[in-house]
Amino acid sequence: MDDYIKDYLDYLQYELKVSTNTLKSYQENLNQFALYYKSRNLLLLTKDEIKDFLYKMEKSAKTKAHYLTVINSFYNYMVLIDKIKINPALTIKMPKIAKNLPNYLTIEEVDRLLDIKLRNFYDYRNKAMLELLYATGTRISELINLTFNQIDFDECVIRIMGKGKKERMIPVNDVAIDYLKEYINNYRIFLVKKNNNYVFLNKNGDPISRVGFFKILKKLCQDAGIQKDVSPHTLRHSFATHLLNNGADLRVIQELLGHENLSTTEIYSHISNKKLEEDYQNHPRAKIEKGIK
Repeated sequence: MDDYIKDYLDYLQYELKVSTNTLKSYQENLNQFALYYKSRNLLLLTKDEIKDFLYKMEKSAKTKAHYLTVINSFYNYMVLIDKIKINPALTIKMPKIAKNLPNYLTIEEVDRLLDIKLRNFYDYRNKAMLELLYATGTRISELINLTFNQIDFDECVIRIMGKGKKERMIPVNDVAIDYLKEYINNYRIFLVKKNNNYVFLNKNGDPISRVGFFKILKKLCQDAGIQKDVSPHTLRHSFATHLLNNGADLRVIQELLGHENLSTTEIYSHISNKKLEEDYQNHPRAKIEKGIK
């Protein structure tokens, strides 16, 4: 079976051009699957035998779902190259994954976080980064890799190449645009140590890393007195939640976030509904104890 797995992984790498991390993840999952049935030919397994492997794993539902996705993909490839006629995993139902509501900041907390005292070029860089992140809902990877040719100051938009190499245009509000211009025109020069096209640089003149940004964000949260566990993704969640709470269409938010499926964006509806229920408890009649007329 090692040859079949290797052939499939080569297909992923050279034909589908998947990322290194995806390739490694698929390889690990398939190796575990093959190890479980080490004395069996994987191409002869039945649906029930594959289910037996999945549901005997001491893993979370999310991990089991990932394994099933990988196994399904492997068997689909075996069908494609005529090694089997039918994918035995095709009709296995995905495990139900509990949807955890993402953490987000209130508008008041965002205002406090963005109220950065501007004393030096680092402060202006940090201010521009956070204003842009909250204004656009971009992923942190998209922000730290932002280059000058992705920004259109005339139209007030940025062009983002997201997951799956899908390009999207995101409007940027005037406040974020102004701070971005201020940083680029007057303060980025103090961080330039080498010739590159990246917008946000660290003290060595290199693009800011995820870890570097995370440290900056943690410090700014401390300065603002925000007690929540805040990550770069928290601002993305805050962007989407605040848009929805202010009447934005869910499909518009889907486009802005670069979600392939609307179901991914619908998590913000749950946040909005939860907030609605919490706010309703402030209604005078909602506080009357049951049984009291």
